[in-house]
Amino acid sequence: MLKNIVTFPVTGPFNFAFWLIQTIAERAEAELYDEGKIRKELAELEMRSEMGEIDEEEYERVEEDLMARLRESRRRRGLDNYGQG
Repeated sequence: MLKNIVTFPVTGPFNFAFWLIQTIAERAEAELYDEGKIRKELAELEMRSEMGEIDEEEYERVEEDLMARLRESRRRRGLDNYGQG
């Protein structure tokens, strides 16, 4: 315990920075793999395609990326469900 008190002025800021970076990364990842957000992006993509704002090649490229995120989201949720219960 004395070691923690003595080294806190040096280790404290590093520990806080590590915690902050980890928290930001976790939140960004949660948003990236949010199934509702991905579905909304798919709907917006479909609408942009129907309105002629993007060509078929762009549509397919973006759709492929979104579907990969959706599969990963479901995979992660499945693993989390097994781990919790």
